[in-house]
Amino acid sequence: MDRAVLITGASRGIGAAAAQTFAADGDRVAVHYSSSRGAAEKVLASLPGAGHVLVHADLADADAVERMVDDAAAALGRIDVLVNNAGVYHPHRIRETTYAEWQQAWADTLAVNLIGPANTTWCAVRHMPRGGRIINVSSRGAFRGEPNQPAYGASKAALVSFTQSLARALGPEGIAVTAIAPGWTTTDMAAANLAGQGLPRRAAESPLNRVATPTEVAAALRYLASPAAEFATGTVLDFNGASHLRM
Repeated sequence: MDRAVLITGASRGIGAAAAQTFAADGDRVAVHYSSSRGAAEKVLASLPGAGHVLVHADLADADAVERMVDDAAAALGRIDVLVNNAGVYHPHRIRETTYAEWQQAWADTLAVNLIGPANTTWCAVRHMPRGGRIINVSSRGAFRGEPNQPAYGASKAALVSFTQSLARALGPEGIAVTAIAPGWTTTDMAAANLAGQGLPRRAAESPLNRVATPTEVAAALRYLASPAAEFATGTVLDFNGASHLRM
């Protein structure tokens, strides 16, 4: 398609799979990373096609985000698709943390999972033409609750609300904004929870008796970024193998 695609958190997991998927379609991809430069470079080198670029920013740093988005747009010429995928996941059960630890977990999580995507989106829209697509990677945890990491669940729920607000705001410009809410997926972030007996236990939550792969999530992102998905703007795609159902 030869679109310009910016994917945050593209050094591993869903982000890396998304970079591969979009590049295979002929798109030019900006591979964003925060700390894993080596992994991001490997992803960049593995992408088919040409014109891809590596970009860096700590998403908790608003100035760095602006520079990163401007660098991506300068290298790619514009930004047609933004995938806000990067996120952090810090356990902080309310009865098992100090007050200082509790505050830090909330500050760190919201900075990357909510304020980071909000700032990235503000900057990207300045480079996005009509027909653009913004996809926010939320989580099943936005709807079922996250007792071990409540800031994560709250940030992902807020990301859904952000998606809906932006869909209304940007619709007149022909820019569609959607969200996807994956369940358990075989990523580095989920590795500890899926280790040992964790995998069969989590797989059993779905009637399919398995968890998702990053490639499957990337395929769904591909659809949401497509011209065919314009009328899906404002929606949230549950992608959890029927492990959590809601009306």
